[in-house]
Amino acid sequence: MKPITSEKEFLKNYNIHDFDVPLTSVDMSIFSIIDDELQVLLLKRNDYPAKGKWALPGGFIDKQQDSNLEDTAKRKLLAKTGVSTPYLEQVSTFGSKQRDPRGWSVTIVYMALIAADDIKLSTDDSSDEIKWQPVYQLSNKPALAFDHNEIFNHCYERLKSKVQYTSLPVNLLPEEFTLTELQTTFEIILDMPIEKKSFRRRILDAQILEETGNLRTGNNRPAKLYKANKLGKDHFFQRSIEGPR
Repeated sequence: MKPITSEKEFLKNYNIHDFDVPLTSVDMSIFSIIDDELQVLLLKRNDYPAKGKWALPGGFIDKQQDSNLEDTAKRKLLAKTGVSTPYLEQVSTFGSKQRDPRGWSVTIVYMALIAADDIKLSTDDSSDEIKWQPVYQLSNKPALAFDHNEIFNHCYERLKSKVQYTSLPVNLLPEEFTLTELQTTFEIILDMPIEKKSFRRRILDAQILEETGNLRTGNNRPAKLYKANKLGKDHFFQRSIEGPR
């Protein structure tokens, strides 16, 4: 066999199928606050394997459409929710020959946070139904297809952990919100009350919000409305959040 003398020649003769190529996909835990509960998006599969079972949204990489993994995640997220610019974070990678009966499978796991007022749910050829499920109904139930319960729990724990020292809950709110609404969002995710004065000092001292000049009116006295500035959607605090004293 003639020796290869350049990288160009090597690549021209290289066959990717000389090695095993596992199934490669992206799966997502998409979180939102709906009816004052933290909920995750699920779809019901309409084809085998796991036909009729609920699963997290996701799908295989499309080499023609996706230039990288984030493109795959954004494409699938847009198709299911109508949202194109959420908070999106790569959380972990799961892979084994047991996780999918079709063959050795690798999935790259993402977590997305979206505000409820931006969402327009839709199904496609891969799903019969799509719905929001309160997270407390999933944490201890092995009901999802494949290893999606394990994936969900991994993302949920990541979210709860990061909320203790970051501003991530801002991403679950509409563009304008009150400080009370922001605190309530933190409390919903952490499932505990937060001391009001220390929370407001923590948020305002970080200078991650801007007053919009508008007020939220209702039965109580008017409350100032804020929006996150450029750094406000993924800010890291120096200390973890405080619970009740």
